[in-house]
Amino acid sequence: MQAPEESPEERPGRRGRTTWLLGAAALLGLVAGTCAGYLVQADREPTKLPSLSQPVIKQAEGEVEPLSAAQDRRIRTDGDLRKLLLRKPGGAREVNWVPRDGWMDLAAYAEEYTGPAEEFGRLVTDEFRRAAVTGWKAGGSYRVEIRLVQYRQEDSMAAVDGSRNLHDWAEKESATDSWSIPGTGDGRAYVHTRPLGDPGYEPLYSAEAHAWRGDIAMEIWVYDSKPITKKTIMDLAERQMERL
Repeated sequence: MQAPEESPEERPGRRGRTTWLLGAAALLGLVAGTCAGYLVQADREPTKLPSLSQPVIKQAEGEVEPLSAAQDRRIRTDGDLRKLLLRKPGGAREVNWVPRDGWMDLAAYAEEYTGPAEEFGRLVTDEFRRAAVTGWKAGGSYRVEIRLVQYRQEDSMAAVDGSRNLHDWAEKESATDSWSIPGTGDGRAYVHTRPLGDPGYEPLYSAEAHAWRGDIAMEIWVYDSKPITKKTIMDLAERQMERL
């Protein structure tokens, strides 16, 4: 049988009395210990303490060599962001839906959303800086698009928020498999196993991957007329993240 609960009025009183007793015992112990310490120290010979002064350490001379791009990630990400994008594989063809110069400004990136005006305002608030993009097609209908979206992140972690927002949308799709992208924390790759399009038309399968590192959010989109494998999307995601 469960013991009856104590009334709210009783519990604080009991807890307060216990606290007072513990505090009093601790105080008596502290006073007694202090007195004993004085008595013991009074009978001892004076102890000579070491000098507090230390030898002066000579400052190194010469200029400090700056870190290389391999050692300092900011050198790479503050440069030409397009150079961090995966290169088109051999035999792949260019696509007309990717800007020729490889850049997407704020307005162009906002247009990728169903509510461009609302998204434009959100990107301004999130301190959108720039977006580098590449894409290619191969075979009959295999298409890839990769974006690196960079934020200033002076007041918020927008790269994290943007990436997680795309996670939420990907996970809302039914018939979707997903996997963690190694070395990215919460980065994930998704394969949508149900094709897009209406009956009677050629099916269009899709996959996507989203992750972030520092002030950059990575987005990968893949489309094909046949089911896309886990290996395909994971290979793209892992190789792209290795460049950031």
